[in-house]
Amino acid sequence: MVNFILIAVCVIAGMIFKSTKSIHPDAHKGINTWILYLALPAVSFKYLPKVEWSTEMLFPIFSTLIIAIGSFFFMKFYSKAKNYSERSRRTLELASGYSNTSFIGFPLITAFYGEKYLSIAIICDQTMFLCLSTLGIIAALNGGGNNSGAISSKFILKRLFTFPPFLGCISALILSQFINLDFAEPFFDKLAATVGPLALFSVGLQLKFNGWRKLWSQISMSMVYKLMIAPAVVIVLALILGIKGDVAKISIIEAAMPTLVTSSIIAEQFKLNTKLTNLIIGISIIIGFFTTAFWYQMIKIFIE
Repeated sequence: MVNFILIAVCVIAGMIFKSTKSIHPDAHKGINTWILYLALPAVSFKYLPKVEWSTEMLFPIFSTLIIAIGSFFFMKFYSKAKNYSERSRRTLELASGYSNTSFIGFPLITAFYGEKYLSIAIICDQTMFLCLSTLGIIAALNGGGNNSGAISSKFILKRLFTFPPFLGCISALILSQFINLDFAEPFFDKLAATVGPLALFSVGLQLKFNGWRKLWSQISMSMVYKLMIAPAVVIVLALILGIKGDVAKISIIEAAMPTLVTSSIIAEQFKLNTKLTNLIIGISIIIGFFTTAFWYQMIKIFIE
């Protein structure tokens, strides 16, 4: 309960600072820079060298990919039924298929299960980023106003290998095979400890709710997929494949996370419906605090 109070305080503090105009509108960008360039790579160095790799560890990768692909088909049929434009369809696809696995996921997993489970969460997070940088950008290009009809592998690789958390993940995996990093663990502990409060404060600074009534049908359908259908699919997959314990429960909780904040950046870059994306992000974060608690109880019933 204490952890959830701290989570709420961090988010609400960000919202209050934003509403009082006592902080620069782009303050979250500075906070995000710290998180992306220092804190998240430190999490990789702290936890990834201790991961005990097995075939079960493929499940977080598989489940994250399934959610992204599922969003493609779900929004294709939904948009066709509603006669939405390609731009609206791709906006919904982008806003529904990619979880906020680090900024929201890491603090909530720590609150539910403890910090030691972040080693599995990192795998979900990096897979999610890989999916967003490939499938997500392709979707954005197909629906954006500047659609060129093609995307180069060079463009995708550049995004991957200039993203600090991805570089941190790869570096931690490689260096730990040759160097004992235990001597630096206190340093990584200090940096990693900043992820939760700073990420949640940053989220609070970015939440937007203006104009949600006019777009509620699209917002609600996106959240039905992201917050309910996606984790339900992962639970079913875990039961079918016989995946139990820590790997299954962390994969499910990460699947239940609200929409990734970075989706808004991509939506803006490729001229999708940025307002709709921002509303889905903001509202899904608030509702996601309650739905993840629901899935936490479902995991106790079906998985543990």
